[in-house]
Amino acid sequence: MAEGNQTIMEKAEARFVDKQKKTAERNKATAEYMSEARAREIKTARLRELRLAKEEADRVAEALNPTPKKKRVVKKAAATEVKT
Repeated sequence: MAEGNQTIMEKAEARFVDKQKKTAERNKATAEYMSEARAREIKTARLRELRLAKEEADRVAEALNPTPKKKRVVKKAAATEVKT
């Protein structure tokens, strides 16, 4: 009977160790995911700031030097038709 209890204890300890390993792996994976997500948020915010600054600079440049508008060309198709 003592042997039966010993093997049950060994199995329980093995299951416990496996569960601890899985928990540690999960925590590590979660930490990596959160770290990558935070880095992505920081990069996105930096790129957004750069884009907004460029757009503002473009608006200021456009206000100082407006581009001339193109004139519309009207086609005279009716004058070239042959009257019958």
